[in-house]
Amino acid sequence: MAEINFSKEWALDAETEYRFELDIGTSIAITLVRGRAEIFGAELVEGKPYLFGSECKAAVFTWVGCTIQVTGQPSTEYVSDETPMSAYGNLHIAFEQMRVKALAKLHGSPILESAHTAQSKSQSDSSAEPPRVLILGPENSGKTSICKILVNYAVRAGQEWSPILVNVDPNEGGWACPGALSAAAVHGPIPTYSPANPLGSAASSAPTTLSSNALLPLVYWYGHAGMKRNPLLMDRLIQNLGYNVQTKFDQDPQGSVAGIIVDTPSSFASSSGPGVNDYRQKLIRACIDAFRINIILVVGHEKLNVEMQRAYGSSLTVLKIPKSGGVVELDYGYRDRVHRYQMHNYMYGEMIPPPPGIKNGTQGGETLSDLVLTPSSNVINFSDLTIYRIGAETMAPSSALPIGATRVVSEMQPVLVDPAQPGSGLLNAILAVLAPYHPDPNERYNEELLDLTVVGFIVVTNLDIPHKKMTVLSPTQGSLVGKTAIVGSFEWQE
Repeated sequence: MAEINFSKEWALDAETEYRFELDIGTSIAITLVRGRAEIFGAELVEGKPYLFGSECKAAVFTWVGCTIQVTGQPSTEYVSDETPMSAYGNLHIAFEQMRVKALAKLHGSPILESAHTAQSKSQSDSSAEPPRVLILGPENSGKTSICKILVNYAVRAGQEWSPILVNVDPNEGGWACPGALSAAAVHGPIPTYSPANPLGSAASSAPTTLSSNALLPLVYWYGHAGMKRNPLLMDRLIQNLGYNVQTKFDQDPQGSVAGIIVDTPSSFASSSGPGVNDYRQKLIRACIDAFRINIILVVGHEKLNVEMQRAYGSSLTVLKIPKSGGVVELDYGYRDRVHRYQMHNYMYGEMIPPPPGIKNGTQGGETLSDLVLTPSSNVINFSDLTIYRIGAETMAPSSALPIGATRVVSEMQPVLVDPAQPGSGLLNAILAVLAPYHPDPNERYNEELLDLTVVGFIVVTNLDIPHKKMTVLSPTQGSLVGKTAIVGSFEWQE
């Protein structure tokens, strides 16, 4: 039986966008026929089919008008002329001006100003800082898309900027598995083709021959989806990321001019629940201090904007920016499936099957043949790998402890996990394998484990307690003997 090719052309006027949503197990291909178009700031090449799958929800925007061909059947598709792209474009222009001023200051060059924007030298010097931007907003506000737009515009500016994109939303995971906090210097456009790769792929888990996979993110393992699980640990990891980013900037002042964009979890915008407001205020402050934030963008949330203005308006710039009408309300089931897509993609790579009628599609502009990985399944001894859990699995608040009692295990204490114990919780668990301890024993300290970066992730697929062996799935075949790993609350799902 012949395949039916569902294909349709859409003519988009200037400053409009084609929005689409995909169902489970479906894919589409979008080809730019003529004109110019972009997806979250990344330009499309004319005549090349771009594949989208894994329940992707995105939009093709054009500044000047274009015609696109859509092959396949999205569950939802429409064109909108009400977009916030002009506001986002103006932000990019303002950030570019900040970068140019910062670069001029770095090289001791004069900063040219128009007559009505001229400032005194002291004011000009103090304002000649690169953009260090914190983006806050509630659930389903499009924060990550805005981050991608701003970063993609920066790398397209022709100035060889490489802004650092920081992801402190463990529910998303960035370039790693869900549960991670990460940062990377971005040198090329971040593609959008699947929620399994929200920020593109990293060189640690995909072929480095692909330009979009040349990223080398710095990754820390939080291990949980929500801020409330262990806010003290999240605070420490944010500080670690900030320290590393600042060290990089100190070593490369020229590179620091491109600035930082920080994506945050929706819990930073929500004060619901006992004690949550205190946690989120501390974590917002931790981000501001760690990354030396000078601009806060609040996405479509009046109350949060007022709160940030009151708290930080006197010391840095707070701006409320519009939320796109194309942002989709995502339910718990969708987010759970996306976690599964991300973890599966980390191990196996991702191949989106093209819709009927498309033979040579690309994913984010890259060829399909290079995007499949072959993980290895190995049997190791329990003693080969040292596994910890940070803090107790469940902890009552300090106020609930008996009078005079002290907590035996703190939220920051590494607790050794014995795989031989029936309640170890290791079967099907995602483990973050850590970088080695400091080679000099004199330089080691009690909480060093909390400050070690992640070198990769593995999954425990079987526990053989009588023989003290476990089977682990890994994207590489390297030895795990003598390595240290941390287990969180994420589980592997086939």
